[in-house]
Amino acid sequence: MKSDIRVCSAWRDRHDRPIYTLSDTCPDCGSDTENSAPAPFDPGDPYGEYRRALNGRGR
Repeated sequence: MKSDIRVCSAWRDRHDRPIYTLSDTCPDCGSDTENSAPAPFDPGDPYGEYRRALNGRGR
């Protein structure tokens, strides 16, 4: 399930802070927007073991 809330894809270059919207384009600069939700958890992630070890949780 994807989030309906989107963020300007160029906010790091053009804005002081993230610009959130529900449309496909940024209301301030007209750039495309991208999904603001993090990637879903995947138990079959081939690098998940290493990522958890770096965070100190998968030992």
